[in-house]
Amino acid sequence: MILTGGCAVVELVEKSAFVGLVPIKVGSCRIFAAPPETMHLVSPYKGQEKALSEAMKKAHGMAFPAAERATGKEGARCVWFGLDQAMLIGPAPDARLSDFAAVVDQSDGWAVLRLQGPKAEEVLARLVPVDMRAAHFKRGQTARTQLRHLQVSITRIGAMVFQIMVMRSMAKTLVDDLEGAMRLVAAR
Repeated sequence: MILTGGCAVVELVEKSAFVGLVPIKVGSCRIFAAPPETMHLVSPYKGQEKALSEAMKKAHGMAFPAAERATGKEGARCVWFGLDQAMLIGPAPDARLSDFAAVVDQSDGWAVLRLQGPKAEEVLARLVPVDMRAAHFKRGQTARTQLRHLQVSITRIGAMVFQIMVMRSMAKTLVDDLEGAMRLVAAR
């Protein structure tokens, strides 16, 4: 608390939704918080999809993703988020994107976790109604789906690494569900 002119001013500090919850390692898998990054939902205006994609390539080096795909790389990624929507993660959006799309800051609303390890697919198989095996769900693929009863976005970002996004208020539940599945897989 800081006192200014006789008034108390509270200094707010940004914290990850996963503080005190992760990292967790069970067997050959681990979960950990992704580095904090800005997140903006980008929704192209009608008929502006191509122009938006070109503007994104020019400004951020990646196209607007096709359905169920992600573009870019660590630190600058764009993840499909539903019909005519994608989440730009990492860079602050170039102001010119607003000429072609609605761009809305979502940074405080989502929590991003990583699941990594040789049995990560087996862990997800216990929780997700989507086949996450590498033969069916390749690097750069993404799905908006359920993880038990949570609505999540899952993107394969490496051979044995998944990025899982959940509403910030559901962070603890996500960790609990993943840890439980990790324990079941490790016990086999």
